[in-house]
Formats: sequence, C-alpha cells, structure tokens
Amino acid sequence: MAAEGGGKEMNEIKTQFTTREGVYKLLTHSEYSRPNRVPFNSQGSNPVKVSFVNVNDQSGNGDRICFNVGRELYFYIYKGVRKAADLSKPIDKRIYKGTQPTCHDFNPLTATAESVSLLVGFSAGQVQLIDPIKKETSKLFNEERLIDKSRVTCVRWVPGSESLFLVAHSSGSLYLYNVEHTCGTTPPHYQLLKQGDGYAVHTCKSKSARNPLLRWTVGEGALNEFAFSPDGKFLACASQDGFLRVFGFDAAELHGTMKSYFGGLLCVCWSPDGRYIVAGGEDDLVTVWSFSDCRVIARGHGHKSWVSVVAFDHCTTSVEDSDPPAEFSGSDEEFHEQIHFGGGRDRANSSQSHLSKRNSTDGRPVSVTYRFGSVGQDTQLCLWDLTEDILFPHLPLSRTRTHTNVMSSTSPPATGAATTNTTTTTAAAATTTTTTTTTATTTTTTTPTNPPGTNGNNTVSSSSGNSGGPANSLPAPLPRSNSLPHSSGPAGGSTTPNCHTSSSKGSSIIDSTFIATGVSKFATLSLHDTRKERHEKDHKRNHSMGHISSKSSDKLNQLSSAARTAKADAAKTLGTLLCPRMEEVPLLEPLVCKKIAHERLTVLIFLEDCLVTACQEGFICTWARPGKVGLLSSQNPANSPSGTVV
Repeated sequence: MAAEGGGKEMNEIKTQFTTREGVYKLLTHSEYSRPNRVPFNSQGSNPVKVSFVNVNDQSGNGDRICFNVGRELYFYIYKGVRKAADLSKPIDKRIYKGTQPTCHDFNPLTATAESVSLLVGFSAGQVQLIDPIKKETSKLFNEERLIDKSRVTCVRWVPGSESLFLVAHSSGSLYLYNVEHTCGTTPPHYQLLKQGDGYAVHTCKSKSARNPLLRWTVGEGALNEFAFSPDGKFLACASQDGFLRVFGFDAAELHGTMKSYFGGLLCVCWSPDGRYIVAGGEDDLVTVWSFSDCRVIARGHGHKSWVSVVAFDHCTTSVEDSDPPAEFSGSDEEFHEQIHFGGGRDRANSSQSHLSKRNSTDGRPVSVTYRFGSVGQDTQLCLWDLTEDILFPHLPLSRTRTHTNVMSSTSPPATGAATTNTTTTTAAAATTTTTTTTTATTTTTTTPTNPPGTNGNNTVSSSSGNSGGPANSLPAPLPRSNSLPHSSGPAGGSTTPNCHTSSSKGSSIIDSTFIATGVSKFATLSLHDTRKERHEKDHKRNHSMGHISSKSSDKLNQLSSAARTAKADAAKTLGTLLCPRMEEVPLLEPLVCKKIAHERLTVLIFLEDCLVTACQEGFICTWARPGKVGLLSSQNPANSPSGTVV
C-alpha cells in the first residue's frame, strides 16, 4: 500500500486488484442496482443486503439474486461473469410503505425454477414469507408486532429444515418460528427453559402450537448477526455488547465466548470446516477465534472504520504435503478439507476427490491456508490469509525446543524485518499442563534475506503429539502469512476457562418445546430491569450529563456507578482469554486493502467464479476471479461472447 503513494491515488476507487492467484477485475456490465442506476440517497436507511439462491435451472442460468435498497426489494436472474445484467426486467419488484426491508434469506432446500421461499425481515419487526417467482405473499409473521417491536437484524432458515427459521432483533432477542404455525392474536407468554451465562431460552406457553416456538435472550443490546456452523449444529451470535457467543443449537448449551477489543460486534462467519470463526465490528479489527480451543488466535488490522461484513472464501486455498506442493486457487474447483463437515452441505467435485486420494497415500497430512475477506464503513475491501503458523502455534514452551528469531512482544518490531523463519520441534508425548514458566530457549540471529515480492512467517512444525495441527508439514513455495512478528508465549495455553462444555449430552430444545409438562418454572421479564439496563447502556454510549433527564442526586449516583461498573467489567476482560491484549496474539496484515466504493460497504459474498460486493448507494458489483472474465472489455455488451467463459 505504501508504494501506491498518497493524495489523489489513495482516494481513487479501484477496479481491479492482484493476489497471488492473479488479477480480480470489476465487471462493469454485471453491476446490479435499481433499474434507473441512480445512486440511492442512503441517509437514515437500512443497509443494502444481498441474498443468492440456485434454482437448478436446466438452461444454466440457475442463480437468482435478491437485494433491498431503501423501501424497495428486487429479484433478478443473476448472470454473474457470463452475461451483462439486464436491469429492465426484474422477475419481481416490491415497494413497501411505512417499513423498510432490512435482511432476507432463501431456503436452498425448497428452491426450484417455479418456486422459491424467501424470508424478508423489516425495520418494524415483521417477517414476511414471499415467493418472488410466483409473486405470492404467503405469510406475515409478527404482523401485529406482539412478539417484538424492534428492527429485524438477521433472518436465516435453520439448516436442513424446510419450515423452521430463526429471526434476530435489535432488542437482543432471537426467535424460532415454524412457517406452518400462526402467531396468535395476543402477546405470547413464556416459560423458562434454560438459563446460562449471558443468555436465557424460553418456550412459548400455549395450549395449541403457535409462534414463536422459542425465544432466546442473548447478551445486552442488539443482536447484530448470527451464523450457523456448516454442519448446522452450532450457532454463533455477534452482539452489540461486544461478545461473540457460540451455542450448541439443539441443546441451547453455551460452547464458548469471546469479547471484542472495543465496542460492539457487527458481523460473524464460520470457516468452511467449522474450525474457526471470524468476527468484526466497531473496534475496526477482524478477530479469528478457534472453535476447539475457545480462544482468540489472531487479529487483523487493515480497516480504518467499523467492519460490516466478514466472509470466508472456500474456493481459494493452498494445499501442501510431502510431495511437490499442489495449489488450488482462483479456480472454480471448490476446496474441502479432509474432514467431513456437514451432511448435505458439501458438493462433490474433482478437487475433493483429488484431495482425498492425496490424503490416503502414505498418511501424509495436508495443511491448509484459509482465505477470508472483510468490508467496512471505510469503503475498503480487505483480503486475509490465515496460515499454519497462526493456526498451529507452538505447544507450551516447557515441552518445546525452539530455534527462532521471533521478537518478544515487549520490544518494538524492527522496520526491516519482513520475514521470521521459525522451526519448532515438539517431543511426542501426551501433553500435560505445567505451570513452569522458565524454559531454555535458543535464539538464532540469522535472518535470511527475503526475495522481492515475498513476505510472511515461514513456519516448520514437527509434532507427533495430538495437537490438532498437521505433522511433518513443509514450507510452501507461496508467500506465507502477512502477520507481524509476535511472541509465541501466550499462544499455547491448554486451559480454556471461557470454553463451556456440558458433561451430559443435552437433549434437543426444539423437541422439548412441544412438551410443556417438562418445564416447571414460569419466566417473567421485569420491566424495571430492562429499563435499568437501557439507562446503563445509554450512559455508556453518551458519557454526557446532557443526556440525563432527571437531576436528582440518586439517579446521578446510580448512573455514574453504572458507568464505573461498565469500565471495570471491560478492564476485567482485557488481558484474559476472553479478550487478549493486542501484543498477546498475532496481528495479521491484509493481503489486499483497496477502496472500491464511494459509500460504506455492506455486502461481501464469495461465489465460485466471482466475488460480490455492495455499497449503501445500492450498487451490487461483481468481481471476476482470475481467468474467469466472460465479458469483453468492450463498452458495448452486445459484442460479448454469448455466455461462454473465456
């Protein structure tokens, strides 16, 4: 980035960018927007969101796109890199009065060329089920706003289900619905089903089946986004209180938590194999969290403002083993790791079968580089690589002989040190937790010179213990992690106090919602408590005397003590496994960090032959992957080849 200079060049919007697999190019003819192509005045409106579904159309144009702009909702055939977008012929267009669409989700199980099930959440709290192909509005949930009056922040079909869906609100509540059930004409009464640290689950108390089946109350403040794991068994929730909470969905068990470095968390996503979760938010960072270890393993700093979307690119990854390294990147072959992650979710392809053959020969392991991306309110797109030196850090130092020139986190990094080559040899044994901190560590002072155009930490790990990392992996010929030098000290702890596991396997909560006899407690929400929480939240946000309506000394004392408590709570989590200090975990640098829009970015989706971004002006952009440009660069789209991929 530094080489590009400052001033005018820094504010110039990029139409292409280069990674190790090639050049990504913006396809101007594949831009989707409102038919008049006029930039939308986004002041005070909800974020533009995009949903995709494939209807398995025989013609080859099976992809469908839905997006909301202000009060409008559009549904088009998505032609991607193949043909130019024809905005004059939307399959369906809807304009809403009095409320705005905020989010939407297709059900991939029921989608056909004749019918699709699309859920749409609204700013006033309602959820609509529509079929934009048949142009039907089949049902409206929470129509009278008796269930929740706050804005819908996220809506998702439950994986593997044709009828169950989950809805999050800015109230901090999460509701499970069944499309077959009605919502009732009176506010629902709830019974407490399960309670835990920072969450409670209630079932609807009713003589007949009605929505919602369940209500989850998660954290404090808005629940900004949630995401199901690839196998559908776990649920990750990103909340305004800054906490990531990961639940076992069926049993409603809290698996683990993480705290943002500052402010609320706005977005969350899972790696394709379910091993890692990435979250972003108001601290301008992307945070990588290990599902198995329940701890932060890396942070990425590249954005200059809030991070609005994070997403993994399951099509771009590199594979390495003892043979000459193979690489799958920038192709339409979707990569899947050697473990099975999620029935019905993975699609068989040549890449997967090729990998399984490689894995079965000689027992050689395959190590993986994960690629993920992020977009933010700073109008920038960042791409990140998560490499094995970050994923598989050293075991506890008392068991390790290390030859390294990785700098200590207490000393400032030297400007010229672009590469840190680390070699770790670990004794084979069952790992035992030890409290000794003094270890004989040999440090070598030789730093090999990096050839031009390469960067990162080349790590060679050899481990025969069951550490979760690959053994006998060789360094890849590709550029390694763009992580800054970091201390390996705090990274190897085996105790995870913020990881919650239940001794007995919890029964499914969805089943138990239909058995009211098993519930003994009746839960009531105290209005006084919620008001008190709102006061505390408002004071945390404003820190201003002008926002306090009453001048009584009691209220002043109450609010000031609440502010002190909030600061104390934040200070308690900083430096713990919930929220490590910046110097305690590796800091990633983005592979790519480009300004690609005039307005804040709200969408990032990785598809097989392209990636899709959208900004608040209502423009949905398609970026062709290297070698996937199907359109000519000619200004006249009529000159482009008819649907063939070059």
